[in-house]
Amino acid sequence: MDNLTIIERLRVKVKRNPDDYQAVEDLFEMLRVHESTDKTFSHNLNREIRKLTARQAKIEGRDVKLNEKFYLLHKRSLLFDAPLDFDAYLQYVEFNREPEKKFYIPRRKVLKTIVDDLQELADGKLDFLGISLPPRVGKSTLCIFFITWLMGRNPDVANVMSGHSDKLTDGFYRELLAILTDPETYTWSDVFPTCTIADTSSKNETIDINRKRRFSTVTCRSIGGTLTGAVEVGTGGCLYCDDLIEDLEESLNPMRLQAKYDAYLNQLKDRKKLGAFELMVGTRWNVLDPLGRIEEQYRDNPRYRFRAIPALNDEGESNFDYTFGKGFDTKYYLDMKDSIDDATWCAKYMGQPYIREGLLFPSVELNYYNGTLPEGKPDRIVSFDDVAWGGGDSLSHPFAYCYGETVYIHDVIFNKGDKDVTKPIVVGKLKQHMPHITRFEANNGGDEYCDSVDDMLKKDGIHLNLSHRKAPTTMSKLSRIIQVAPEIKKFYFRDHKNSDSEYRAFMRELTSFVVTGKNPHDDAPDSLAGLANLIFYGKNGFEIFKRPF
Repeated sequence: MDNLTIIERLRVKVKRNPDDYQAVEDLFEMLRVHESTDKTFSHNLNREIRKLTARQAKIEGRDVKLNEKFYLLHKRSLLFDAPLDFDAYLQYVEFNREPEKKFYIPRRKVLKTIVDDLQELADGKLDFLGISLPPRVGKSTLCIFFITWLMGRNPDVANVMSGHSDKLTDGFYRELLAILTDPETYTWSDVFPTCTIADTSSKNETIDINRKRRFSTVTCRSIGGTLTGAVEVGTGGCLYCDDLIEDLEESLNPMRLQAKYDAYLNQLKDRKKLGAFELMVGTRWNVLDPLGRIEEQYRDNPRYRFRAIPALNDEGESNFDYTFGKGFDTKYYLDMKDSIDDATWCAKYMGQPYIREGLLFPSVELNYYNGTLPEGKPDRIVSFDDVAWGGGDSLSHPFAYCYGETVYIHDVIFNKGDKDVTKPIVVGKLKQHMPHITRFEANNGGDEYCDSVDDMLKKDGIHLNLSHRKAPTTMSKLSRIIQVAPEIKKFYFRDHKNSDSEYRAFMRELTSFVVTGKNPHDDAPDSLAGLANLIFYGKNGFEIFKRPF
């Protein structure tokens, strides 16, 4: 009877009786035997055993010894996959630690996406992986574990770890050594029993596995250090760059940005041999930082992946609320958002480049007020609705209070919900502000949306001047926005401390809109363009003039 026949019969037996320890163990041992014949099959099936043994080890109300057997078999199953599977490696290498002291398991639910990306990078499915996550959520530590895994898999291949400073790379070096040399905390030597540390140098920040060589298994060196001629990234090796741009101050200096990018090209990228790959972790300060330049150049290349996980999800909740209190909850991030400037929040916590080339509405060029309108009634209240139907776009509806020649954007609706969510909100805001005129953009069903809102208002006895009109097709959306940009820049917007979450999201989209490159969304500037046209140029608009008294 051949191995596959035995394996299939054992699979059937285990499926019928998953608590039959002996059958599960026999299946595992057969996979180990069959690995030399079909490695992919054996390890794919072993993932099923890993899941099964993990469940069986936790079943309550039965013989404790049976649970212990499944627990130890789970450990052996992880070890079997660990040299090839990064997720299994991370679980096994910390297996002996107390649950609350482990790095990976408390964070696995969130970081598994990044782990899968790193697996594809190591397996040669990607040439480049860029990662942007908030501070202190584990991105650098995860990547350090990744390098230790590569070192054991290919000890004869040179890898390089770089960053903005010597202090940073010294930290890389020390963390690598801790994982490799602390058997009470980590089980790296179990995963790679044929690997031994042949040489280390704290001065040069190098580690050699099995034998000392000219280009070490790993070299940690800052981008400002000696790199040319001193390092190499071998075929199948990794060039890992972490935070090449130190802070916002550096990102604001075009000359320093260009110098840093030139250093990356001439001292790091050109040290790669054919077949080497890149891993870059960084705060997205600027579209012109190294990570931004690379993304712009390779955005359509499927072998280049750029992964950003923001601090808050679309519902405004934390993405990094880990177990054992290791992460950051929603309350923490909302407090941080209210405590720091938009530039730092967008870049460090949301993975969005704040400083962008070709900004049409830079925040420093806009006018702000504290949310309190001038005394007396406004001459007119005008609003404009850029209808959206969900799917990532936002319904954007600014309300303008006009006092003479001064226009205040006193409120906005900026909501990603579908029509069933947004219609009641629009009706409520129209009742609140009672604008003298409201225009709906009629494209893509905006006319029907307008009529529906009008019917809802009339049922409540509210009669407002609502109209709809299609955007002109004689010019592009970008051209329409640029045409009235001078008028928009004269508007007064609520300052950060006196605006709600939708208003702040509206302002972030407005102040990140570019005339060069691609905009993921343009709902905020597009709705303001429609509003400006309605106020200043629309047939149903009106003329702004100074009060005669």
